[in-house]
Amino acid sequence: MKSPEHATLGAIASLLLVFALPVSVPLEAAVLFGYGVLLSVFVDLDHFVVARYHAGDWSHLRRCVTDPVFAFTEQEQVFDGVDTRTLEVHRLLSHSLVGGALVGVLALFAPVYALFTAGVLYVHVVADLLRDGEIA
Repeated sequence: MKSPEHATLGAIASLLLVFALPVSVPLEAAVLFGYGVLLSVFVDLDHFVVARYHAGDWSHLRRCVTDPVFAFTEQEQVFDGVDTRTLEVHRLLSHSLVGGALVGVLALFAPVYALFTAGVLYVHVVADLLRDGEIA
């Protein structure tokens, strides 16, 4: 799924979660909303670690860092040369591992933020599964 699509779904999920969870201060709600949108997009940075594992180098990340416009406008080509089917499976595993660790750490200190994070990441992973045709 492309970044703008994840941002849109992240915004919807964040808005719903801000109203559903006990968040009492408007500033806190606004910060959580922004965090949710950013999280829903930037959790995909783990794709570069997976691509590095499969390609043996950081060329995919280097290309995106040196040409950010390419990274957002040509997302279908970002991981050229890497088997996309293998990448899909490993990136979903990576999302689960990163998300589980983040939620676990947040649960120790801020349970509401852990629930918020879990909700946003849940929407992200389900969207990826639907886009990839794993479920539908």
